[in-house]
Amino acid sequence: MKNHVYKILEIVGSSQTSIEDAINTAVELASKTIRNMDWFEVVETRGHIKDGKIAHYQVTLKIGFTLEAQ
Repeated sequence: MKNHVYKILEIVGSSQTSIEDAINTAVELASKTIRNMDWFEVVETRGHIKDGKIAHYQVTLKIGFTLEAQ
């Protein structure tokens, strides 16, 4: 296995449906512009309450991606 150097990016995904959907949405959108994504870590979970019910889930993620050698 080669040695890797990672860059970490922090993003926030949101969903009206679930925490899992918020994570998936964030990763899918990030993958459109970020190459070599390798792992993610959930660092914070929160949400928005409206009229006594959950309106949105928000999840802060750290995304790790490998840097390309020059």
